[in-house]
Amino acid sequence: MKNEILEKLNGKKILIATLPAEGHLNPLTGIAKYLQEAGCDVRWYTSVIFRDKLQRLGVFHYPFIQALDVNSNNMDELFPERKNIADAGERANFDMTNGLCKPTPGMLADIELIQQNFPFDIVIADNLFPAIPLIKAKLNVPVISIGVIPLAEQSKDLAPYGPGFYPPENDEQYKAYTELTQVFNNVIFKGLIDAYSAILTENNIPHERAPVTDTLIRHASLHLQIGTPSFEFKRSDLGNNIRFIGALLPYSNAKHKQKWFDERLNQYKKIVLVTQGTVEKDTTKILEPTLNAFKNTDTLVIATTGGSKTAELKEKYPFNNIIIDDFIPFDDVMPYASVYVTNGGYGGTLLSIMNNLPIVAAGVHEGKSEICSRLGYFKYGIDLKTETPTTEAIKEGVEKVLSDNLYKQNMTRLANEIKEYDSIALVAGYVAELIAEKETQAKA
Repeated sequence: MKNEILEKLNGKKILIATLPAEGHLNPLTGIAKYLQEAGCDVRWYTSVIFRDKLQRLGVFHYPFIQALDVNSNNMDELFPERKNIADAGERANFDMTNGLCKPTPGMLADIELIQQNFPFDIVIADNLFPAIPLIKAKLNVPVISIGVIPLAEQSKDLAPYGPGFYPPENDEQYKAYTELTQVFNNVIFKGLIDAYSAILTENNIPHERAPVTDTLIRHASLHLQIGTPSFEFKRSDLGNNIRFIGALLPYSNAKHKQKWFDERLNQYKKIVLVTQGTVEKDTTKILEPTLNAFKNTDTLVIATTGGSKTAELKEKYPFNNIIIDDFIPFDDVMPYASVYVTNGGYGGTLLSIMNNLPIVAAGVHEGKSEICSRLGYFKYGIDLKTETPTTEAIKEGVEKVLSDNLYKQNMTRLANEIKEYDSIALVAGYVAELIAEKETQAKA
């Protein structure tokens, strides 16, 4: 079957389109390289900030030209008022209105021009790429949406997506969630929904008024959700076009890299790995509270800073039980770790799952609350339900995970489930299937 899929893919033209954020681009790099090796011509449409990265990856890059290039490097500069938005809902509404709606018409114009010179057979996009419905309807090609965050389709069985609410425990809570969903759709996110709906109407694309995340999923030919059913809240109204694909991890050329190792890994029984990703620059949120919690103790703390204040932190925490570096390959360190402390990035969470590693999570913005809520609800770890945990809260969370084997057992069970999925092969199979369907329709 695998050879048959590879034969079908040989010579096909694939356009990948992603929002300009590491968490949206990185998960698709593995499938990009796989499709290249299968003989596909793979090209990538995204912000110029990823030009060098894609060049190193060996993938042709199309930059945003007519689309407004809103990315993590310039968002506060383009929209200085964003810094004053503290409320998570208001901030999400602001970010999506400016980061999704405003660039959409320009994205379609860019991709229409790309199609003239590169007649792609299919588009693969991250699930928040806002031009998905327009590409499918106006350019007449199949579009695969990759769920790079927990399943973002709204459900009648759950609270509105975003704040990270746990599933309802009783009828009263269910009713309250139903009412809250109406508030989200008709008050809090009304401006965003109306703005995106107007774009679809202007382009003569039939649609129902719904949250943008729902619309993007429903209009995709297929939505391939990273993760497994056991990492998702149960819902009776799961979309028919949704498929789970396990842990679609970024491309790694690990064969040619020297493994990271420190002798202290073998000297400590308790090892805490802590990170707050590359986007969050404020080290006082998670890194410093964790370092303060365990400095000069019998617990080894390994902190990856993503390049934020590494030298300062090394000077501030010169203890033998603390290792601080810009970047440490998680594949090298997670097999030794006892607990992973994180703000809830999906990529790091998936790697933690793959390594049977329980989590203490503290994240709210950029969809991280939904990741953290699943970790807490299913007891794969502790959900601290904040972006600014105290030193005491982190210490208590770590100690609870270490003392209760339930978290390790649950994470191991989830790891075994996710490893049953051959993610790359699944995605490649769906790509081949949709292209074949399109070719059959063209001949009819």
